Amino acid sequence: MPETHTNPLDAATADPFEIAQRAADDIARLTGVEKHDIALTLGSGWGRAADLIGETTATISATDVTGFSKPALDGHVGTLRSILLENGTRALVIGARTHYYEGHGVRRVVHSVRTAAAAGATTMILTNGAGGIKDHWMPGTPVLISDHINLTSDSPLEGATFVDLTDLYSQRLRDIAHRIDPSLDEGVYCQFRGPHYETPAEVQMAKTLGGHIVGMSTALEAIAARQAGMEVLGMSLITNLAAGIQATPLSHEEVIEAGRAAEAEIGNLLARIVTEL
Repeated sequence: MPETHTNPLDAATADPFEIAQRAADDIARLTGVEKHDIALTLGSGWGRAADLIGETTATISATDVTGFSKPALDGHVGTLRSILLENGTRALVIGARTHYYEGHGVRRVVHSVRTAAAAGATTMILTNGAGGIKDHWMPGTPVLISDHINLTSDSPLEGATFVDLTDLYSQRLRDIAHRIDPSLDEGVYCQFRGPHYETPAEVQMAKTLGGHIVGMSTALEAIAARQAGMEVLGMSLITNLAAGIQATPLSHEEVIEAGRAAEAEIGNLLARIVTEL
């Protein structure tokens, strides 16, 4: 769907799961692949993994798929890729993330996850570039997400929909990641609303609450993935230390540069993890 058209998810009466099914049907038609087994949302710094996990058999523009639009953020390529893994499974790589701070509403934020579930994926891998609260995490450090704190004051769940999030970030998948790289650390991810970076006081609040990583994505998507019955693996690339932890001011250019510098290493790591799933 061209982005100049009205997005069906903007209508309050629209059924978001019906729209996700329409999007999944679009993907099947445009890629020629009826079902995908694994889905990956690749955040800042993680894009190289798409080139390493298998053979790309189709690449489509996100704007040709119902409910998707062009990414607002540099570092997201604006495409969906169908990739054939060596073991014969199919991966759907999502390079078109909608962030909460764009103001389109939470339905748009989680549409890609719901589309992946409708396309058949039972595993959802969510990645991001984020700020680190632990001062020994240098830029370029990959960290597994063990849990999250949702500070957006919002949820993708509507009405009397009660979903258990006790083990939202799969221990089984984290164990696989640890076997691939025993040095991987874990942390609790805090999703803020954005788009401004957190203040030093807010970072200290997150730390007091039990957080180790701060960013502007992932938590809402993970909740939607759990609602859809998917197994979730979350990974953050520490692109900088959070405000007040590092002495210098924060900048988006710093985030992009750290992602580029680490892309080959973390792309290879994620590719190795995916091949073991």
